Amino acid sequence: MDFKNYSVPYRIDERYGKRVAYFSMEYAIHQPLKIYSGGLGFLSGSHLRSAYDLRQNLVGIGILWSEGYYDQARNSDQTLKVVWIQKLYNFLTDTGIRFQVSIHNHPVWVKVWYLDPEVFKSAPLFLLSTDIPENDHVSRTITNRLYDGNAATKIAQFILLGAGGARLLDELNFNPEIYHLNEAHGVSAAFYLYNKFKKNIEEVKKRMVFTTHTPEEAGNEKHDMQLCYDMSYFDGLSIDEVRELTGIQDDKFNHSLAALRFSHLANGVSQLHGEVSRQMWSKYDSICEIKAITNAQNARYWADKQLYRAMEDKNDQWFDDRKKHLKSRALEIVSDQTGKIMDPKVLTIVWARRFAGYKRAELLTRNKERFEALLNNTTHPIQIIWAGKPYPLDYPAISDFNYLVNMSKEYKNMAVLTGYELTLSKRLKQAADVWLNNPRVPREASGTSGMTAAMNGAVNFSTNDGWICEFINNGNNGFVVPPADYMNMTTEEQDQYDLEQLYSILENDIIPLYYEDRDTWRQVVKNGMRDVQIRFDSNRMADEYYEIMYK
Repeated sequence: MDFKNYSVPYRIDERYGKRVAYFSMEYAIHQPLKIYSGGLGFLSGSHLRSAYDLRQNLVGIGILWSEGYYDQARNSDQTLKVVWIQKLYNFLTDTGIRFQVSIHNHPVWVKVWYLDPEVFKSAPLFLLSTDIPENDHVSRTITNRLYDGNAATKIAQFILLGAGGARLLDELNFNPEIYHLNEAHGVSAAFYLYNKFKKNIEEVKKRMVFTTHTPEEAGNEKHDMQLCYDMSYFDGLSIDEVRELTGIQDDKFNHSLAALRFSHLANGVSQLHGEVSRQMWSKYDSICEIKAITNAQNARYWADKQLYRAMEDKNDQWFDDRKKHLKSRALEIVSDQTGKIMDPKVLTIVWARRFAGYKRAELLTRNKERFEALLNNTTHPIQIIWAGKPYPLDYPAISDFNYLVNMSKEYKNMAVLTGYELTLSKRLKQAADVWLNNPRVPREASGTSGMTAAMNGAVNFSTNDGWICEFINNGNNGFVVPPADYMNMTTEEQDQYDLEQLYSILENDIIPLYYEDRDTWRQVVKNGMRDVQIRFDSNRMADEYYEIMYK
């Protein structure tokens, strides 16, 4: 294949003819390609799949992580063990493209791999790697691990994604009309383009758009300005030039703020997050308009087709049998990992996503008396499963994971699983009757796991945050904690309020409905499946990006 004058290798729908380059640090496209950590990757993977479905003129730019995020294993006492294993991929194409980027005033060779659209039915994806013999040892390690904990290495990764990705597009002669930054990791592309367009910032702005996923200013990446300069992040510009160009005057380079000033348009990833973002960044001048496009997931990849067919055929016996089969198959993974045999007829609650403090994985367990009553109820039994990967240097999150592992040893109907990647994610959504989601409002920008849970016959039960605000009609297609005046609560008061509400809804609404009114329960499941299919399939999202962000 000729990569010198590259064009997307399928017929483009004329509605989506504008050439777009989509930059993301991670992509969860399919289980065999382990270059993702969590929600951001799940989102970008679905975006590329829908770009393929809709025949959009879009290419993805990413990094080929030699060791991925990490492999989640167990110590001898079942607690979390972080393992790094080199990955091999025979389904990627060597483009033959090699070029150099400057990192720490040192030329680093970049090799480019290609994921052909027909391998996993996704838009074309180009992956950059420095792990090649031409580089010294330190340069080779830049692409070892996603979100490396070393600040200098992380900045090098950002240079590779942004400036390296922009340089690659020139090598391909693809000439994007839009450079779409999915999070601010790739904003170094702006400095490359600024030099390319003879220091005309307007030429950069008219081509750049930015999607922010973080609803807290503190959560946006900042690095020491001098370190960024020393690492060659600014593509030859002096710190004074960078300050004048970005308006950033303090000692920390704020990647998201720079992205908001280099772009002509930005978006949050739910309607609520759009409001939060506009408010959060309103104190800064010269930022672009922030719109909202609610995240979504690719139904072709995620939804259980037989479950939907049974629903459309109004065949309740088939529907129930299919859900029971999906649960049974998934619960075998639980027994394999933990030695616990769970019953597919029992109400199954699943909490599974990235472990992070604000997501409050262990919230239900904070009331030990009610938690034990829940687990020990023989009239209306339940079983509950946790899974998810903490960031390997987030020790409080790892502590929460290990706390749940140790607690689970006391109960036959409580389990904590490892290896939460695409395949296990789908299986756990099929295992779930209730998909539990309880972040502190409004700290979840979108949170998309519940979308794919609904696509597999699970009922969402959540605090009212992110996409949930646009989805749940309480008691009709899911269950939601009634919003309170969280802004005037302490963190402890908010946690206590949400905990009380979770138990009240579980004990009084969800559990009795599941066991005592199966027809209504089934209808709630179906309503969720139908509503998520209509409004939260990523084909809608990918279309909105062209209609709202790329025009």
